[in-house]
Amino acid sequence: MISIAIEKKLKAYHGQQVLRIDKQFITGSITKIYGPSGSGKTTFLKLIAGLINPEKGTIIADGVTWFDTAAKVNLVTQKRNVGFVFQQYALFPNMTVRQHLEYATTDAQWIKRLLLLGKLETLQTHKPEYLSGGQQQRLAILRAMTTKPKLLLMDEPFSALDPKMKTELIAELKIILQELGTTTLIVSHNPYELDGWVDDEMVFE
Repeated sequence: MISIAIEKKLKAYHGQQVLRIDKQFITGSITKIYGPSGSGKTTFLKLIAGLINPEKGTIIADGVTWFDTAAKVNLVTQKRNVGFVFQQYALFPNMTVRQHLEYATTDAQWIKRLLLLGKLETLQTHKPEYLSGGQQQRLAILRAMTTKPKLLLMDEPFSALDPKMKTELIAELKIILQELGTTTLIVSHNPYELDGWVDDEMVFE
């Protein structure tokens, strides 16, 4: 169980607004997050990951306090075991596909499985500039999975994939997430995307 009760000031088009979240996510569940641009969806993911901090509140995962303003607790990102798929991929230009995965794990069998999942096994020696947008996006997803995270945060993770590839990847990804018991939050611009795959949803106004 991940319990989040936080407040964060946002810069909005019409002035400043406050993002207030008070929600619990069941371990192993998949939640879709959608809403208009500027409503705080990406900021919310970054707050959970520890990339930015709330003004106040608590984040507690499986009984471990990640963030608590009152108790002055702020667990660093590296200790939260969070996988993050960034909207702009954030790949390393000088690393090959395989090196992106080896950067986070030495488990050769797990790397092999991830490469098959993303259908990148024949492109292991390619650097990002030689990959298509869809291939880069799949690599970003695989990299986020390398540490077998207990929490996976995905920001528009399927936007560059064609419908067939998206369907296949989602089906196989769901199997792995269930095996790992990973709690997953997915930001999507499309409120109908992922229907039938998610357990819960959040709407940002």
